[in-house]
Amino acid sequence: MMAAAFLTALNGTIVSTALPEIVSQIGGGGTKAYTWVLTAYLLTSTAATPLIGKLSDLYGRKKLTQISISVFLLGLVFCSVAPNMTVLVAARAFVGIGSGGIMAMTFVVIADIVPPRERGRYVGAFTSVFAIAGVLGPLIGGIIVDNFSWRWIFIINLPFGLVALLMTQKYLRLPTTRRDTSIDTLGAVLLVGGIGTLILTISWASVEYGWTSRPTLSLGFVSTVLIIALFLWEPHAENPMLPLHLFKNPTVNTLIPLTTFVSAAMTLVSSFMPLFLQAVTGISPTNSGLLLVPMMLGLTFSSTLVGRKVTATGRYRVWPIIGTALGIVGMTLVAFISKSGMGIGVGLIGMAFIGLCSGASFPTSTTAIQNSVDIRDLGIASSTAQLCRSLGSVISVAVYGTILNAQLSGTVDPKLLRAPRKINTLPEPGRTDVINAMSDAITTVFRFAIPLMVIAFLFSLRVKELPLRTHAAYQDNESASNDADRT
Repeated sequence: MMAAAFLTALNGTIVSTALPEIVSQIGGGGTKAYTWVLTAYLLTSTAATPLIGKLSDLYGRKKLTQISISVFLLGLVFCSVAPNMTVLVAARAFVGIGSGGIMAMTFVVIADIVPPRERGRYVGAFTSVFAIAGVLGPLIGGIIVDNFSWRWIFIINLPFGLVALLMTQKYLRLPTTRRDTSIDTLGAVLLVGGIGTLILTISWASVEYGWTSRPTLSLGFVSTVLIIALFLWEPHAENPMLPLHLFKNPTVNTLIPLTTFVSAAMTLVSSFMPLFLQAVTGISPTNSGLLLVPMMLGLTFSSTLVGRKVTATGRYRVWPIIGTALGIVGMTLVAFISKSGMGIGVGLIGMAFIGLCSGASFPTSTTAIQNSVDIRDLGIASSTAQLCRSLGSVISVAVYGTILNAQLSGTVDPKLLRAPRKINTLPEPGRTDVINAMSDAITTVFRFAIPLMVIAFLFSLRVKELPLRTHAAYQDNESASNDADRT
């Protein structure tokens, strides 16, 4: 499962760093194209996550894990041969389906085989995988863009995917609890349709049509109807796709919003910081990727440390509080990267703090949520938490992308947005004007993201600590099955 997680994490970080160069080479749309490539991936991965999590509760983790990896690899092939931006966006959407499944399965499998009391160090180890991919991905992506065709960004992931697929076939052995129950087909359609149209509404508003246009309002109306219908239908479903009783759980309704806001803030930094570094400072994609390393090192350090502390003490409440407090400091530093007098240095420190925040918040939240729900809801609870994190990322990129586009409209030539490094080749005084416009626009986005961390901190104060279970989920399932047989 670490191999599978590494696959999707590496792909995400490679593409994020190289995206400005990809957009410049196959054309179209400036920051609009930049945002759409991100949004397409996040759209499908978000919509697929709860569906695959629920199906794994019914049909087993291994089968859904392998299907997800296979879909992911097929999407990479489509990306590598994309002749234009339209095909690339569609292929990235296909990759997102597989990525959503992999992410849903990763932490559910841990919950199946590791007791919550011991889970902290395992979740921390998995989080470190994302950090390692965060270090290697930008480096690999930058080297490829600087020296080879951008298509190798997708091709290079194929061997990792095949290894992950073979390893899950050979080593992933979990007892499957078969349930003779119907699938909530209507719930699945309403859930995926509601989430998908919601994300498209926000994306269209920010990229294509504007917030008050007829297409945006129409799609927003459809999204609202589907989501309302979902919440009206689910209480009557025999086996609901999204059990509403989960949201009555105090741990769930506190930690899911917390991690959603943290995820939104972290995604903004990892998405727009490479654009800032290449457009404002003129550095190469390789170096802009390397400058994201402090965030990943902070994530690795804090997730490992916190995981071990939770395992040793059985206590987790304090870590989201500390983490989100560090996140506020980090986002503030990043927001003033162009006005501090320290230049990139203050940004590096800020990104390290944001990494510390994520490493302290995500693993403990995952463990606490899984510990607080019934075993039968483990898959859907874990995937719902992942869904909300992804949804936070999607909405933040779309909304803050709108802010970025609004500030740059009429100020910066769209041709320069397609190739941000060329800004530094402009003659004066045009060069300075464009750099200042880009710097102000991107740092404004970061300043507007500070409240996200503040809200997450306020949620962290509401966390209530529960004793961590000492049995793995599959052991509890076996005990329940044995009890049923004896009855």
